[in-house]
Amino acid sequence: MKPKEFREIISKGKFCRPTAGVCSGYVQTNMVALPNEYAKEFEEFCKVNQKAIPLLEVVKDGYKTSFLAEGANLLNSIPLYNIIKDGQVVKKVKDISDYYSSELVFFLIGCSFTFENSLINAGISLRHIENCQNVSMYNTNIELNPVGRFKGEMVVSMRPVKKEQVDLAFEVTSHFSKMHGAPIHKGDPKKIGIKDISKPDYGDSVEIKDDEMSLFWPCGVTPQNVLSDMKIPFAITHTPGHMFVSDRMDSEFYE
Repeated sequence: MKPKEFREIISKGKFCRPTAGVCSGYVQTNMVALPNEYAKEFEEFCKVNQKAIPLLEVVKDGYKTSFLAEGANLLNSIPLYNIIKDGQVVKKVKDISDYYSSELVFFLIGCSFTFENSLINAGISLRHIENCQNVSMYNTNIELNPVGRFKGEMVVSMRPVKKEQVDLAFEVTSHFSKMHGAPIHKGDPKKIGIKDISKPDYGDSVEIKDDEMSLFWPCGVTPQNVLSDMKIPFAITHTPGHMFVSDRMDSEFYE
């Protein structure tokens, strides 16, 4: 299925689950929508934290994309959105038309789902895709570079990889810097502040076998953690794992 067809299905409310493995070979992104008064600060925050928040497109006038997909409607082309008030998710919705105002600025941020196709093609199994699950995501103690009102710690996604394939996973994903690039940590989760690997903060828990090592990538859910900590009065984000699927091929971002 082409991304445009997939987005049309979403807009009709006929798809509402994580997008891992969907439209293989196409770029997926995280989404954050903020009132204009926060936009400049947040854009700078992205620039100084590119590993965690690689900014791909900013939509300042209206709600339709141009670079990642010509004319895609950001109000109804993501399977599930979070409505955030005072830093808390107060509602999850399939369409944000009722919450839109011209004051909102949309930010589309690179997502590790994009490089999963390359990992699979390299012979690396991804259990969350095989099990039709969401990827495991965790809050960490990895500090971000602060900008104005924006500060906090990184969120990471975790994928168990066979120990003999760890170097290969680093190599494959290092070519996708706009999608977080190579892992930021491997092995012991406690070293980055994760107390219980079996209890993700977002997404689903997956089995980690004895012949596997946990690899941790920076995650585009990071801004949601930051917005929560700063108790932002209002914002809209994608629900973790429910991404915007663009018309751009992952090969276009291979470096």
